[in-house]
Amino acid sequence: MRVAVADDAALFREGLVLLLSTAGHQVVGCVGDGDALLDLLAVEPVDVVVLDIRMPPGPEGGLSTAARVRDRHPGIGLLLLSHYAETLYLLRFLEIGTERIGYRLKERIAGVRVLTDTLDRIEAGEIVIESVLARRLVERPAVAGGPLASLSPRESEVLRLMAEGRSNNGIAAALYVSAKSVEKYSASIFAKLDLPVDSTAHHRRVLAVLRYLDAVRTGG
Repeated sequence: MRVAVADDAALFREGLVLLLSTAGHQVVGCVGDGDALLDLLAVEPVDVVVLDIRMPPGPEGGLSTAARVRDRHPGIGLLLLSHYAETLYLLRFLEIGTERIGYRLKERIAGVRVLTDTLDRIEAGEIVIESVLARRLVERPAVAGGPLASLSPRESEVLRLMAEGRSNNGIAAALYVSAKSVEKYSASIFAKLDLPVDSTAHHRRVLAVLRYLDAVRTGG
């Protein structure tokens, strides 16, 4: 996989390059800010870009840079990294897109297996959300009377794992249930959240996560 790295912290940046190289990926460029990244992407074909949320230009330049990359190069996957699991970052991240994109904590990708799994899932078109953030969001008290309040505890667990970008088989393994059971829980979630039946399964999963996150953001 061809990967570009953008992070203003030189030590972390070089460590990430070493980790990527060890995992067998080709690092086509390593830069310290968003403008330099866009210049690089103008001349180098890249599969996935790994970039820091808090880097120049601006205090949260990684988010604006990611939006610019998605606008100019919609086929490139995006992995945004942060030291913090911030709900606000996630909501802004989801405005950029819900496919070929990920938001993970820096401390969680400091290993070849986790980093490679994350990049593979993003390249395959998935959305990958840091599990601690997905769990925190889904476990927040539901607004009384809203559709999320009607979800059972098990359905909330399934929705949390959906928010992490896990497949039905991945959810089944995490909850020690069958894939068929996950399908039934998912169908119940889709019905309770009033999601369109004519959408693809993948699209309905994304809509379910977005419906929850929108409730978190608006408080209703």
